[in-house]
Amino acid sequence: MANNPLTGAGYLMRGLGLITKPGLRPFVLMPLIINVIVFSLLIWLGIDQFEQLMDRFLPNDESWLAWLRWLLWPLFAIALLLTIFYTFTVIANLIAAPFNGLLAEKVEQFLGGEVPNQPTNAKQIVKDVVPSLLSEMRKILYFLLRAIPLLILFLIPVLNIAAPFLWMAFSAWFLAIEYGDYPMANHNLAFKEQHKRLKQARLSSLSFGGGLTLMMMVPILNFVAMPAAVAGATLFWHERLRNIKH
Repeated sequence: MANNPLTGAGYLMRGLGLITKPGLRPFVLMPLIINVIVFSLLIWLGIDQFEQLMDRFLPNDESWLAWLRWLLWPLFAIALLLTIFYTFTVIANLIAAPFNGLLAEKVEQFLGGEVPNQPTNAKQIVKDVVPSLLSEMRKILYFLLRAIPLLILFLIPVLNIAAPFLWMAFSAWFLAIEYGDYPMANHNLAFKEQHKRLKQARLSSLSFGGGLTLMMMVPILNFVAMPAAVAGATLFWHERLRNIKH
């Protein structure tokens, strides 16, 4: 059951339902606000800067180059969506990491699980900021060391045919690592141990990350994708990952 390829996406959908519970809503609010602010700022900044660039090099007149605007805007929109998808995930997670850890703790308690005694007052949140940020930086390093070679594959003839599929699989895997960290870190599991457990439930982990990738691409749903992923990953930990033996 721990490696069922269908259960991973199921945890995500159940997590989406969990964050609506009255006892968990307050811990969803802060990551949700961060989601909205970061997402809105990135879109506004991107459109504003691109508009200025277009006005500088392609003034809106009757010149023969004016048609390039109609070509470049759709390309820019696609590039903006891709940039926001990855940049937003990194930035928002860096900011929301301490709150996500608290949300994972509350979800596990809601499920009847036991979490090491960690006070949930403002002082404890501040105390947890540094280790949470260090954990995020470690995951970013893990991502870069594997993402750069995959991106290079896009430039190599023949191999670039497989590159998009490999990239999608890696993105799904990394998202499982990203959000699986929150409940497991609450139990003082190091990154290496977290990685081992997820590898032993690889198919479920990939379906969890794949489902989250799709959720992040859907308007409206993308704003609640982060807390839903935290809740879903906590379910994944509570019902499967914590029972995996080495």
